[in-house]
Amino acid sequence: MPSENTRWLDAEQQRSWRALVLGSTLLFDRLDDDLRREYDLSLVEYEILVRLSERDGRMRMAQLADALAHSRSRVTHTITRMEKAGLVTRTSSPDDGRGIVAAMTDRGYALLQNVAPTHVEGVREYLVDLADEADFAALGRVMNAVADRLIAAHPEMELRDDRGD
Repeated sequence: MPSENTRWLDAEQQRSWRALVLGSTLLFDRLDDDLRREYDLSLVEYEILVRLSERDGRMRMAQLADALAHSRSRVTHTITRMEKAGLVTRTSSPDDGRGIVAAMTDRGYALLQNVAPTHVEGVREYLVDLADEADFAALGRVMNAVADRLIAAHPEMELRDDRGD
């Protein structure tokens, strides 16, 4: 039952909220479709390859799940598919032997190099080039504020790359 203190969205806020939901869904679906059609690779698989490439091709599975803001079981399932395709391997952590490390293979790296231009072209065509520079910068600030608020609720997760590069 709604509280009498509920701060309802006004008509303009409701339009903006619905535009965000619809636009985000369509954007991610289109980017995913483009990669699947041309490379038989999902957007999540692409993001995994990107994250691995940014960490010298290796990352603990738990850190990878946190970085993607996905459940560990979802990432494990996706890595299993990618391992079967020869894009990644899994090994025990050389640091402590307990954790599992996902490592990008040469085949995964080569695929990433081929796929990245298609993905970036899609991001530009479907989002970046549709907004003026100030609006795109504002969108980034808003989404960072959202991420900061939601990340604060999960300090145990490594959702931000704090390496500064």
